[in-house]
Amino acid sequence: MTMQERKKLPTLALVLPCYNEEQVLPISLPAVSAKIAELVAAKIIGPDSFALFVDDGSRDQSWDILVAAARNSQELKGGLRRIRAISLAVNVGHQNALLAGLTHVASRCDMAISLDADLQHNIAVFEEMIAKYMNGAEIVLGIRASTEKQSWFKRQSSRLYYRLLRSIGVKIIANHADFRLMSSRALRHLRQFDESNVFLRAMPSLLHKRIAVVSYNQLARPAGRSKYNLSKMLSLAWNGITSFSIFPLRLITAIGFMIFLVSIGFSVNAAIDWFNHRTLPGWVSVTLPLYLLGGILMLSIGIVGEYLGKIFVEVKRRPRYIIDLTTEDKERDMEKDHHD
Repeated sequence: MTMQERKKLPTLALVLPCYNEEQVLPISLPAVSAKIAELVAAKIIGPDSFALFVDDGSRDQSWDILVAAARNSQELKGGLRRIRAISLAVNVGHQNALLAGLTHVASRCDMAISLDADLQHNIAVFEEMIAKYMNGAEIVLGIRASTEKQSWFKRQSSRLYYRLLRSIGVKIIANHADFRLMSSRALRHLRQFDESNVFLRAMPSLLHKRIAVVSYNQLARPAGRSKYNLSKMLSLAWNGITSFSIFPLRLITAIGFMIFLVSIGFSVNAAIDWFNHRTLPGWVSVTLPLYLLGGILMLSIGIVGEYLGKIFVEVKRRPRYIIDLTTEDKERDMEKDHHD
């Protein structure tokens, strides 16, 4: 959008992925709806703005709650679906679910804000994010101002992880999760990325150069428990490294070269000892290099295998997600059953 076009009231889409969130949805749904109404009343966004919840293959009552909320929001707003939802056929993980939502709204809005359904991402900073968008930013990143509510382990591991990513050349901003505003232009750019292994947190710098930041205080989860356990966090972290950097492969080459130099040194030393008749039989000089080389070889094969696995996944070109149902489909089915 041009600056002249941005002076008009933009259509905002909120994208909230959720998985087994039946406890938190009754709290977040009215809060999100009320926030949209507040922004519309203040003439900050257009009246056709909406929130899209992405049900990532939930096994509880999340989808039924979303369908009821979508129907009620349409009745209350004179036909405008302020709450919408899509249901994925199977659980595909947070990043792919978020991508499904962003792709779905790309042609239906002027800007989209992604956030978690538990509303730990503070909706009070929406006005500031939208103001930066109106001033020309194509992407606005939400940055946690404080991490004191997190555990010591999570704070330290997160800090080390972001440092590691930046040290190997990944352009990522610390304390930024997936709370961000993206313009329709940035969303169109995002749709051009077809990779199966998605790590959205490091992609803003690839989508546009006009990036702004907004600080926010992360809120406590109002109900339920986080579905993002340690194994999922580690998987996301490793995916971020291998999707944006070939540093581990280069590290293997560097280690191999160092071992080669050390081996030459040992060989020269052994030759000198042999000529001087100082060679002594011993198992240490045999077993230690074998263990060292064996361990490095296994580690190297594992890292190379990880990259080969990613190539295997990419060349199959399987869909990253499948939208099984939308609330619009559900409403049409209910109307059809009523008429029958």
